[in-house]
Order: sequence, then C-alpha cells, then structure tokens
Amino acid sequence: MADMPGLNQDMAKRMENEHQMLKRQTAKGCYAQSCCPNNPNHPGAAPLTAQFPYLGAKNGLPATRLGNIEVPADGDTAHDFEAPGPLDIRGPCPGLNTMANHHFISHDGITNLNEMLDAQQNGWNVGYDLAMALAVIGIGLSGDPITTKMSIGCDATPRTAATGSLLGQELGIDAHNVCGLLYRAGIKFEADTSLSRSDYFFNAPDDFTFNATLFAQMDKTTGGNFNLNNMVKFMGQRYDDSKARNPNFYFGPKVVLLYGAASFLFRLFPNFTNGDAAPANLQNIGPFFGAVQTNTGALAPTFKFSGGERFPEEWHNRLHPLNLTQVADDFITMYGMNPVLLGGNVGVNNFDALGTTGNGVSGVTNSKFTGATEKQIICLIYQIATENVPSSIQTGLGNLPAAVVQFAASKLNPLSVFINAGCPLKPLGGT
Repeated sequence: MADMPGLNQDMAKRMENEHQMLKRQTAKGCYAQSCCPNNPNHPGAAPLTAQFPYLGAKNGLPATRLGNIEVPADGDTAHDFEAPGPLDIRGPCPGLNTMANHHFISHDGITNLNEMLDAQQNGWNVGYDLAMALAVIGIGLSGDPITTKMSIGCDATPRTAATGSLLGQELGIDAHNVCGLLYRAGIKFEADTSLSRSDYFFNAPDDFTFNATLFAQMDKTTGGNFNLNNMVKFMGQRYDDSKARNPNFYFGPKVVLLYGAASFLFRLFPNFTNGDAAPANLQNIGPFFGAVQTNTGALAPTFKFSGGERFPEEWHNRLHPLNLTQVADDFITMYGMNPVLLGGNVGVNNFDALGTTGNGVSGVTNSKFTGATEKQIICLIYQIATENVPSSIQTGLGNLPAAVVQFAASKLNPLSVFINAGCPLKPLGGT
C-alpha cells in the first residue's frame, strides 16, 4: 500500500494500520458475518395492489403516477410499520431502515436493485435517475453487482453474493463507516461528519447506530426547522468539530453524497399535502431517524431511539419526483454557503488538503468544489459509481472491479441526465 503513487508515507502508514484494524474487527466486530443477524425468513418487499398502487413503480421501472399520496396508505396493512426483530438487519441509513420497517424492501434487511428502485419512487417520489444512481452506488460498492443484492447493514456476504464470486466480502452499508475504509480495490467511504452517526474515531467500532446526542445538536442548531440554510449551519459545525478533534478525520469528494442525504431532510421528508414544498419540522423529520423526544416542552430537548425508523402518521410524499439535477443544484448551493476544504487530518492539528487539481475529480479545483457546475457534480456522481474516486489524501483515480464497473455503466449510461451532462461514460464490455 505504501507504494501507491503520490501517497505520502504518513498517510500510507495510517492506511495500513487501519487496514489491519479492519481485518481484525471483521473477525469479531459487530458488523462482521460472525455477528450479523441471519433471518431464515426472507419475505421480500410487500407487493403493490390495485387498491394501493402508490406511484406505480414496479419491477425496477419508472413510476407512472404523481405523488402527494399518503404513505403508507390508509388501510394498507401490508406496509404498516413493523419494528425490526433480533434477526433483522438494520444499518446507518434512516431511509433504508424506514423502507425495511414498512416492507417497501424486504423486512430482513437483504434487498436488491428492483426493490430499492420501487421503494424510493413509491415511498418518497424519488426520481428514477436519482433512485438508480443511489441504488447502483449502494449495490456496486457494498453488495453484489451480479445478484444485485446488498445488506442494508452488516456483512451478509453468504446471502448477497453470487456463487463463486471473486469480489470478496460484501460488507454491507455498515462498512461505509468501518474505520472509514472498505477494501474492495482500496475503496474508502467517507462517513465522518454524519448527521446522526459518530465518527469512527469517537465511537469505534460502532459508527453506524443512531446517536441521540448528535440528533439533539442538529435539532438545537436548526431550531427544529431542518431547511437548507439551517442544515448548512449544522454541517459546518460537524465539519469544524471533526476537523478539530478527530486525528483520522477525512472529508473527500464522496461527501457530495452526504450533502445529498442532508438535502433529503427538506426535499423528501416533510409532509407534502400539497405540492413539493412543506415545512421540514421535527414532527416529520424525527420519525425517519427513529428519534423520540424524552423531555417534551424543555428548552433543550433530548432524544432517544424509538426502536425503529418509520413514516410519520398521515404523511404524504412530494407531488413531483426529486431528480438528480435538483440534488446537484442543492449541493452547489449548500457547499457554496460554506466552501470548506476537502482533505483530512494526518494526526491532531495536521490537516492535509486534497490537492491543487483534485486529482482528476469532477468539479474539484484547489481542494474545493467552489465554481463547480451542475454538470460537473452530476458527472462526479457517475465517477463515484464507476471509478475509485480518491479516498485518501494525495491519491488519484483508480479502477473498480470490472464486474462493478460494468454493472454501474449498464444501469447509468442509458440515463439522459448523464448523457446530457456530457459525462465520459464507461464503455460497456470494458473497464
């Protein structure tokens, strides 16, 4: 690893130490196969019916109806909330956990491409291009591109992998947060500065379960109004805190996904009874995180985990789909309000910026996204799905396994959002 081009020796040593830590913890850590829940009952997603068609998204195809509908629909007992049992997998993504708890994806926490495409559209009215990008990134980098299965939490490789797969461990979504590292072709996922999960350094090995203290800080900073401006404030606080206190802090190009997740609080989670705009208040945001206030009426609210993320009561999705272009625009706006440096710490008080050119990352100049265009951010999403976007200081683009690249390209290349943005598409049949 120390021989990787452009990698300084301090960073190389740190990455090797973290690699060895990961190898030890996957033998006994709470995200490893050895302690990953294994439910023998794999029910799959509850199907749509003529009585409850939702937005009509089936079998991985685009939705056919407008939104502003109640989710789950009144009387649709098949999609009622059901808390996860001890054999069900849950992970760090509130949205995936919510979909599993309401049977929009399989309740055991093992899902696949079609389920995720249908669930995102029928539940939140996520646009088909955005739903596909998110599903492809999740499966390609956490699951199996052959079976299109993935775990929404811990390592469930025997249940997600194709027979004879050469891709190695499929560590699931939890591994995004494991020491910041996932060693499939040296991929690293940036999980520091999460909205509601601890940095790995502060809570090792568990940086994928709900952190009530962080949620309370987010509620306090936003004043219970989780709109764009207030979310930028909270994300700035998380960045400053991690940069100051976490000697392993890393904030790289993939943080575009973190900003996207933050935008979902005001673009997808409000109760949209009329149109595409609604207040992003605690009443509607809290249930999606499983957050329950423990001191109602107090000036400084405290929270606990309810035991399961869920749709709020009498909740309605947005009227029109949220597409990838809109999310890219929100990222440009949010980042532009607080254009922090990309990079990471090599020890305490030793921040190392990503690099002058961004090492080939779409939209990055002088270690920032300042000046990035909508098209560049869209192409960065494509890069994340199809290339090893720099995952440590001073490293450049690399290759993902061919099966991952081909899976991602086959699903993303036909989408007009990437064609119209002029993204350099990966050829099918090659890497």
